[in-house]
Amino acid sequence: MVPLLGNLVANLGRDPHMVASPLIGRPAPPFALVPLGGGPAVSLESLRGRPVVLNFWASWCVPCVQEHAALTNAARLMGGDARFYGVVYEDEEARAKDFLAMRGSAYPSLADPDSKTAIAYGVFGVPETYFISPGGTIADKFVGPLTPDAIAELVAKARSLGR
Repeated sequence: MVPLLGNLVANLGRDPHMVASPLIGRPAPPFALVPLGGGPAVSLESLRGRPVVLNFWASWCVPCVQEHAALTNAARLMGGDARFYGVVYEDEEARAKDFLAMRGSAYPSLADPDSKTAIAYGVFGVPETYFISPGGTIADKFVGPLTPDAIAELVAKARSLGR
């Protein structure tokens, strides 16, 4: 019982959305995923040079609905400074497309049909968002619905890691 209480006390005040990941500070796992609706695959390598916001989401995910407007607005505001991509997690492409048609989007969403990219990133549930530096290093991971302030702070952190 004492170790449990010690753990609880030690973690008071920690942001529950900032979840440690063994990938932070390491090269982001490579991927090449096709956008919903088709088109050429987008690879992580092709995104170098600017911070990348990689958001794993699903149409059935209530917190994903909550954060969608914040991500869409941030992508519109930061479009020249950061690249935003959604990765559809364990969802049907038709449902994901319907979600985006209803709510709009300012960035592409990519299909991950076998969840290989989600597995490589260690995604446990959605929404989970990775902030990747211009050089391809994972700067941070955020679990749960993002706020505009969190997005701005974490993009700035990714940018500070440089190339």
